[in-house]
Amino acid sequence: MTKTAYDDRYRWEPRRPKRRLGSFLATALCAVCLGLAGLMLLPGFFGYQRYVITSGSMTGTYDRGSVVFDEVVPVADLQVGDAITYTPPPGSGPSGRITHRIVWIGSDQFGRRAIRTKGDANDATDPWTFTLDGETQARVSFHVPYVGYVLSVLAIREARMVFIGLPALLIAFAVIAGVRRELRKAATGAANPEARS
Repeated sequence: MTKTAYDDRYRWEPRRPKRRLGSFLATALCAVCLGLAGLMLLPGFFGYQRYVITSGSMTGTYDRGSVVFDEVVPVADLQVGDAITYTPPPGSGPSGRITHRIVWIGSDQFGRRAIRTKGDANDATDPWTFTLDGETQARVSFHVPYVGYVLSVLAIREARMVFIGLPALLIAFAVIAGVRRELRKAATGAANPEARS
């Protein structure tokens, strides 16, 4: 039986283990990159704000390195037991925003709605009472553990360049490898004219 060019072109050849491992790693890396990009971008489209937990005051609920996703709700909807992300009053100690749980809602000396919070891992409530001046407040809706470490690294410009550049480099290598394979096949077919008859 005569061998034809059709047989050569469409004959199945098993992939070498190195090539299979390389394909798997490239696919896994691209999937991780896409997942992280989705985690950073998609919640914003649905109105969620994201914050990285950097302290241990909520350990057991939101561990250090977790990302909490907050929905913006009317201040009037807040209840005891809600975890909120807010900026403590000036001079209270912590700088920047924190995520703590509401343990008391009442009124201050001027009759305004006042709130006291506590970190779930802390023994005592926060030593300050505060009011929320705006009409809305960020309340925790859900969280993703430990992804905050990656987001913190991505805040560094050089790390972002690697994060974007590495998948692009892998894709470029895959394209070059594919072109080389096709050129090799074409050269083999030209060197073996019997296969084309």
